[in-house]
Amino acid sequence: MKTAAQRASGTVRRKQIKRATLEIISEEGMKKLSTKNLADHVHLSEGAIFRHFHSKSEIILSIIDDVKSDLLKPLQEIAGKPVSPDKRLEEFMCFHVSYLKQNSGVTILLFTEAAYQNNDMLKKQLNELFWLIKQYFGKIVHDGIATGLWDSDISVDTISSLYIGIPITMSIEMSLVPDVFSYKNFCGQMLRLVSRLLHDKKV
Repeated sequence: MKTAAQRASGTVRRKQIKRATLEIISEEGMKKLSTKNLADHVHLSEGAIFRHFHSKSEIILSIIDDVKSDLLKPLQEIAGKPVSPDKRLEEFMCFHVSYLKQNSGVTILLFTEAAYQNNDMLKKQLNELFWLIKQYFGKIVHDGIATGLWDSDISVDTISSLYIGIPITMSIEMSLVPDVFSYKNFCGQMLRLVSRLLHDKKV
């Protein structure tokens, strides 16, 4: 039986491997994500990597679990807060942007894997993740319409789908101009754009 110290060490190693995975994806791209590269980043042997994760897909699925607890849960809580929809909208978007800034490889990983990885379990997890983000964002929009804050002709589904594109835009900007990217400015810009759409009857 493993001691408490050994179990803690295993947990730390798993976190280090997942962090290294995101760093490699963010800085070098998905093609550079190999067990050898991961081992070099965390100063372990490739065999040690496999003692913590049986495959690259298992690492990715574990990262998705982290996204659910560290991003989705807070977004759900923000969407349900008993404050005005416009305040929830700002907190929701800025929290989302801040999270992606701190975990810069997440967006690239999710969209790249969704497009190219032939893994049914992974696709199912990704579909659930995106659907939930749309649902939480859509709740805020629906509440804003119900209270008369935003136009009643707005399609909640359409603007929620448009919102999902924001992480892609952010990921591109972070990759192209990482030294000048400001998540606070980005959040403000995207918030103004979404607010404008929420008052536009053509949406």
